[in-house]
Amino acid sequence: MTSPSLQRYSRSRPGQRGAVLVIVIWICLGLVALTLYFADSITSEMRAADNRVAEIAVRQAVAGGTRYAGYILSQFATEGRVPLREDYDSEELPVGDANVWFIGRDANERPTSEPFFGLVDEASKLNLNTATRTMVEALPNMTPELAEAIMSWKARNQAGANDSTYGRLDPPRLNKGAPFESVDELRLVYGATLDVLLGEDINRNGVLDEHENDADQSAPRDNADGLLQPGILEYVTIYSREPNRRANGARRINIATAQNRPQLEQVLRQQFGPFRAAQILQAIGTQPMDSIAEFMVRGRLSAEEWAQIRGEITTSNNTTVAGLINVNTASETVLACIPGIGVENAATLVGYRSAHPDVLTSLYWLREVLTPNAIIRAGRYLTDRSYQFSADVAAVGISGRGYCREKTIFDLSEGTPRIVYHQDLTSYGWALGEQVRQTVRDAKERRT
Repeated sequence: MTSPSLQRYSRSRPGQRGAVLVIVIWICLGLVALTLYFADSITSEMRAADNRVAEIAVRQAVAGGTRYAGYILSQFATEGRVPLREDYDSEELPVGDANVWFIGRDANERPTSEPFFGLVDEASKLNLNTATRTMVEALPNMTPELAEAIMSWKARNQAGANDSTYGRLDPPRLNKGAPFESVDELRLVYGATLDVLLGEDINRNGVLDEHENDADQSAPRDNADGLLQPGILEYVTIYSREPNRRANGARRINIATAQNRPQLEQVLRQQFGPFRAAQILQAIGTQPMDSIAEFMVRGRLSAEEWAQIRGEITTSNNTTVAGLINVNTASETVLACIPGIGVENAATLVGYRSAHPDVLTSLYWLREVLTPNAIIRAGRYLTDRSYQFSADVAAVGISGRGYCREKTIFDLSEGTPRIVYHQDLTSYGWALGEQVRQTVRDAKERRT
């Protein structure tokens, strides 16, 4: 006979076994869940690490592209020359596992839907710190009120002016009353909204992207007319300046007044002989001159004579001359802002440049396009040399993973390229156009 206690044990044993089985199953499920959780966490961390590596790679590629830009300028931008696009590579440069592009501008063509690649001449733009009110007012989408605010912001005797207006802004600020230190400082000027500064070109690449031509479907607001309407930032700089010295380092002869004409006569005699020197001096007379272009016109110099004397003369006593616009690289919009050229002549100049690229080492070709009076009027704002260039470098990582864009401005006025400004433009979004995007997609598909 079985004892009662043994009977109770026998009856409870299957239930206990079931409970143990359930507990074991739950423990297994918990362990599986923990395994899946940690596996997913590890996978996410690996992806994040891979993305960080891709970001590091493209940033290093941009740094490499920037160093390459400095090398280009040191080799091909000596003595104020502008590097030709044939002198260097500007598209899809391999740097490690990434590729690099220089986002540039075509001075002779209107913006299209695909970027132009190359370095950008800062002297092709209007210098905010030296431009006159008339020139500023000629910029696209400019209003008289904004032009007045810009002139007041940089004027040394206007510090503290309109502080009641600036004090009501968020955040409140003071009117600077000093030169601009960067073009992005325009965002602090009263009335300079992002719509005015950027226009339809919100990624600042100089071309009309798809989202910039869709009316109100996406930012920015645009008229969907198929034409890019850039903002003010597209046409302005603060960096253009050139050294006021000869190739050997000696100071140039200031021909603005008759005071230094004996020195000028000596140089002319050395270059062209006594007879031709006398002819030139008689032609220019004793009237003051505002620019070396005026000397070229009034002296009736030939192209060969101009090439010989151009680097010897100046109309300024300063060690550097700021704000001159390179007539060989300025866009039609910038040329239209210059007195003596204006809207009526800007397109003609650009057309002549396109048809005669071999003459773009000097400003002598202006004699073929403008009247002598127009050259004399515009001459004080013009140059044919450049010493500051910007490299807008964008990089894309392997299989399209990772994107970075940084802009660096180099100054060569002292010989060796020197970085004077650096800005990260990655947050402005994709700037390489649809063709490059498709190329990246195709490469990714081939790898997979």
